[in-house]
Amino acid sequence: MKIYIERTGETGHGNEMFNICRLFFDETELIYEAGEDAALRVRVDIGEGSGPGRVMAEIELTETASGMTFRSRHEREAGATAEERKRSVKRAAGYGLLQVLSQYTGLEQPWGILTGVRPTKLLHNLMMSRSMEQCRRILREEYLVSEPKVELLTDIAERQLKVIPDLFRLDREISLYIGIPFCPTKCAYCTFPAYDIRGNNGSVEAFLAGLHEEIREMGRWVKEAGLGVTTVYWGGGTPTSITAAQMDALFHTLHDSFPMDKVRELTVEAGRPDTITEDKIEVMKRWKTDRISINPQSFTQATLDAIGRHHTVTETVEKFKLAREMGMNNINMDLIIGLPNEGMEQLARTLEQTGELMPESLTVHTLSFKRASRMTKNKEQYEVAERDEIAEMIRAAAEWTKQRGYKPYYMYRQKNILGNQENVGYALEGRESLYNILMMEERQTVIGLGCGAVSKVLFPKTEQEGSYEQKIERFPNPKEPAVYNQSYKEYIAKKIKLLNEAYFAAERR
Repeated sequence: MKIYIERTGETGHGNEMFNICRLFFDETELIYEAGEDAALRVRVDIGEGSGPGRVMAEIELTETASGMTFRSRHEREAGATAEERKRSVKRAAGYGLLQVLSQYTGLEQPWGILTGVRPTKLLHNLMMSRSMEQCRRILREEYLVSEPKVELLTDIAERQLKVIPDLFRLDREISLYIGIPFCPTKCAYCTFPAYDIRGNNGSVEAFLAGLHEEIREMGRWVKEAGLGVTTVYWGGGTPTSITAAQMDALFHTLHDSFPMDKVRELTVEAGRPDTITEDKIEVMKRWKTDRISINPQSFTQATLDAIGRHHTVTETVEKFKLAREMGMNNINMDLIIGLPNEGMEQLARTLEQTGELMPESLTVHTLSFKRASRMTKNKEQYEVAERDEIAEMIRAAAEWTKQRGYKPYYMYRQKNILGNQENVGYALEGRESLYNILMMEERQTVIGLGCGAVSKVLFPKTEQEGSYEQKIERFPNPKEPAVYNQSYKEYIAKKIKLLNEAYFAAERR
C-alpha cells in the first residue's frame, strides 16, 4: 500500500506514521512527494490546541480512486519540556491516523496506538503516580487500547509486583544472560544466534574458551562493584546443544567467578528436545538449576517438519517425562500460534497434548515474520492463518490456560506479529520466571555473556516532575561464533567501560 503523506506544522513523527500504517497493511510505503501513484493521500496538520499547553493533530485520509474522505481531530497535553512535547506530537498524530485508518478499513486494533515491545513497562510507569483506575482510563482513552488488552496488562502488572515485590529496588543487583549460539538445525522463523553445531562457523571449543574468559572477567567486575546476582538465564541458540562436560565446566567457571549467594532463579533453555540427555539433566540438577524450558512449539508433526525442527512429537513427550522422572519440577513450554498451515484444529491438538504434560509455565507466542528469518525471505511458501482466526486462537489459548489455573505474568509484542497480537507467559502460582519479568520490564541491568548476548545497562535515575527518566544502553556481543572468537576481548573491555560509566561516573563527579 503506497500512501502519500502531506505534512504541515510540526514534523518528526514519520516513524510513528509508518508504524501505525503497518498495523493495517502488510506492505506499506510512505511517500512525501506529490505526483506519485499513491492509493491513499493523508494530510497531517500539527498545531496548537484549543487551550494553552495543548497540541492538536488534524488528519484527513482520502482514497485516490474513489475520493472517499475520512477525518479525525485529536488534542492532548503538550508537556512541560521539549522532549515531552515531541512525544505528545507523535502520539496525537498516531491517534488521529489510527482513527481514520480504522474508519477506512473497518479494522479495530486491539493495542490502539501502542506499537512498542513493552506495553507493561508503560503501565508500570503510569502506576508510579496514578491509581489503577486512572491508568486504565489513560490506556483506553489516550492510547485506544481495547478493554480485553487493558485487563491483560493490569493483571500482568499486578502479578509482577506480587512475584517480585522489590521490582523497582534492584539497582544493587544484576542478572546474567549466557548465550550459547548453537542448535541442531535452524528453525524457519528464527533470527536468534543459532548456528548448526556441526558446522564450521568458529569451532565450539574456541567459542567456549572465549566464553569462559568473558565469564571470569565480568564476574571480577561484578564482585569489585559490590553487586549481587538476581537471576541467571542460559539461552541461545540451544544451550543443551553442547555436551554435558562442556556445560559442567561452564557452571564451574560461573560459580567461581560471580557472587551466586543471592541468586533467586537459574534457568536453562533446553528448548530442543533432541538435545536433552540424562547426563545433561544430571549436570543441571547438580548445579541447582531451578527451571528449564522444553519447547514443542507445536504438537503437529507436519508443522515441525515444515519449520525445520528436526525432532518428533513423540521425542518432545519422552524428553519431558525424562526430565520429570529425574526431578526437574519447574518446566516451561513454548507454543507458537499461527505457524504455517495451522488453525484452530491444530491448536486444539497442541493444547490437549500440553494439558497431558502440565508444565509449570507456558509461553504462548504469536508468529512474527522477522526480517532476517528464512520464513520471511520465502513468505510465499508458507500459508498462515488470517487475522480473525489468529485472534480466535489467542482467545482460545487464554481461556484454556485460565481453566487450568495458569495466570499471565509477562508479555511482549514484536514487529510484524500476526494479527497485531502479543506473546504471553502464563504460569501456575509461584512458578513465574523472574528473569522474564526483569528482562522485559527493564528494571535491572542485565549483563550478556557469549554469542549474540545483549547487555542492557541501566544508568542512575533522574527525577522528572513526579516521575523519573532512566537511560538504558544496549551493548550487543557479536552474533557469529567466528567473529566472537576473534574479538571477545575487545568486547569485554568495551562492556566494562560502559558499566563503569553507568555505575561509577556519578561518584567521580
